[in-house]
Amino acid sequence: MQDKTANFFSLFASSSTLICCALPAIFVSIGAGATFASLITSFPLLITLSKYKLYITFFALITIAIAGYFNYKTYYMPCPADPELGRMCLQTRRRSRIVYYISVTIFVFATVFTYIIPQII
Repeated sequence: MQDKTANFFSLFASSSTLICCALPAIFVSIGAGATFASLITSFPLLITLSKYKLYITFFALITIAIAGYFNYKTYYMPCPADPELGRMCLQTRRRSRIVYYISVTIFVFATVFTYIIPQII
């Protein structure tokens, strides 16, 4: 159960990093500043979230690290001997890994577009 909760929070945290921090950088880098300005008028919360982007990124990093620890820990635990339960256990582990890797990918993408790409441009 801890593994599912940690994965949910890591996916939520990495997605929030993408929305608050990478979205503005992506729009500006592709030349869609006017579209982003229109988006901000519709969702003014984005301005408030972007003020706290360091805290959001740090929280996402910590959450992803915790989820990675739980994934690693549960990956090597034995599954039940019952064939049906064992199959479900392996399937749940596989899905958990996929959700974790998606979270890490979103986080890396958002971090690169938030902190690295603006320094290059």
